[in-house]
Amino acid sequence: MAAVITKAVAFVAIIIIGYSLKRIGFFEPKDFYLISRIVIKITLPAAIISNFSKITMENSLLFVCLIGILCNLLTIAAGYLMNLRKSKVDKSFAMLNMSGYNIGNFTMPFVQSFLSPAGFAVTSLFDAGNSVMCTGMTYTLAGMVLGENGKPSIGKMIKKLFSSVPFDTYVIMTILSILNIKLPAVIISLSDTAGGANAFLALFMLGIGFEIRMEKEKMAQIIRLLGARYLIAILVSVFFYLLAPFDLEIRRALAIVSLGPISSVAPAFTGALKGDVGMASAINSLSIVISIVTITAALIILL
Repeated sequence: MAAVITKAVAFVAIIIIGYSLKRIGFFEPKDFYLISRIVIKITLPAAIISNFSKITMENSLLFVCLIGILCNLLTIAAGYLMNLRKSKVDKSFAMLNMSGYNIGNFTMPFVQSFLSPAGFAVTSLFDAGNSVMCTGMTYTLAGMVLGENGKPSIGKMIKKLFSSVPFDTYVIMTILSILNIKLPAVIISLSDTAGGANAFLALFMLGIGFEIRMEKEKMAQIIRLLGARYLIAILVSVFFYLLAPFDLEIRRALAIVSLGPISSVAPAFTGALKGDVGMASAINSLSIVISIVTITAALIILL
């Protein structure tokens, strides 16, 4: 337990350092996007390659992609049903800002540090399904509810999905692992080195991007949405660990990943639908704080 708490405190310290350096002017908000590109296009793909190279993938694990999609659909449906008697705007906002999982930039550092390569692979496969929803499908559904025109086509959504370097890396490494094809040692060594920096850079980036600005009159709605999101997350996490018919390592990974924060692209999609971006950003940042607590507590219990 002490080891888990120590490492979790170190993770929080990295986020605080990033936030503090931004506040004193050492970094500017725009630097978030530079570090984000490094994480998304270099260190996270390297971490995926590194961890997938250490396991033998079983075809039976591919069902985890479907679980990632289903968990998204559950929170989307919850957001819609919670606002059944409210306006289309409220329904659309809740669907976008209660769903999705920020796995690559947040949950991966925890999984990378505490679980085995098999647990990392399960998390990666969950994120592959999660990415299908976060990169366009959730936005499409929210736009349909809102009645917006110009919704993205399936073709555009697929193009956007495969333009994601981490998603492409998931797909390639999953295929190579299933076929038991090994990458050259020099590539694995390079990936081990670059991937080792992913946890620090991802958390540091979150600190630079962290911001909570909200009006008091919106607090009730924020608490309501986050309360529902994390009630569902805790119930799903408990189900995965105690009741799901999977091996222990798979159950641990699914229990942890289901407690992750809301998708980092939710505020952007909220803005695209002319929603309240300020409240969406506040919900997103607060979900990071809550997930730090819930994932740390889960790790203490599960490990």
